[in-house]
Amino acid sequence: MSKKIRIAIQKSGRLNEDSLQILKDCGIHIDNGRDQLKASAGNFPLEVFYLRNGDIPQYLRDGVVDIAIIGENVLVEKGEDISIAQKLGFSKCKVSLAIPKGKNYNTVQDLEGKRIATSYPNTVKQYLEKHGVNAELHIITGSVEIAPNIGLADAICDIVSSGSTLFKNNLKEVEVMLTSEAVLAVSPGIDTARKEILDKLLFRIQSILKGRDYKYVLLNAPNEKVADIIALLPGMKSPTVLPLAEKGWSSIHSVVGKNRFWEVINELKENGAEGILVCPIEKMVN
Repeated sequence: MSKKIRIAIQKSGRLNEDSLQILKDCGIHIDNGRDQLKASAGNFPLEVFYLRNGDIPQYLRDGVVDIAIIGENVLVEKGEDISIAQKLGFSKCKVSLAIPKGKNYNTVQDLEGKRIATSYPNTVKQYLEKHGVNAELHIITGSVEIAPNIGLADAICDIVSSGSTLFKNNLKEVEVMLTSEAVLAVSPGIDTARKEILDKLLFRIQSILKGRDYKYVLLNAPNEKVADIIALLPGMKSPTVLPLAEKGWSSIHSVVGKNRFWEVINELKENGAEGILVCPIEKMVN
């Protein structure tokens, strides 16, 4: 029987949804029954294991799974020995220190001798050691935000996405210890056959991620403005220029990076571009 690569993803929540979506975007269809802990792909040599996020690093280490889509913050806390094959650009968050709103704060040195409640003791310990701060850590597996309100801690360390949970618990963020996103992590024991499957999967993922970073732009321009507009649209190599039925006009096709998109669009308009059409790019293959 041919081998399948075994991928772990979070059992539920936003990371689960985004992980399944990127596999779907890769053209991989998961035969996923309700409440299954394991499922197979119908058109790619892949098995999905639905696991608790915090357990995934050990499953990777033990070779129970070959790869995983997991939060980078979890690897910092529990799997620094596990390599990352690809950052995935979704499920972004911060791991931060927060204190009650009414407390004064200037630098991390203000936490000297304080009590910090957290589910990320290794991350906090490394950060405090780096800054020469000694503090007492209280390890909590559930919600840590309530700890200062009940007198258990002076500060907390937790994941921060929108900041709404901190606000609801009368807390303020004072230190960002690290930023995190979903990553594709690889077991140190992955074998050659499964590594070949991983390379095929990575090719698909990277094509999708690159496509997300660009927009496809089509526009019309008078021929005397084409040179100026091409200078604004380097594209992958150079823009495509096609003559229009209307004499003296051309259609220009190119791609624009999303980070400069609105700036470029304004420059195009200022240089005579008309009828600008912008399309998403599903995949970009090199």
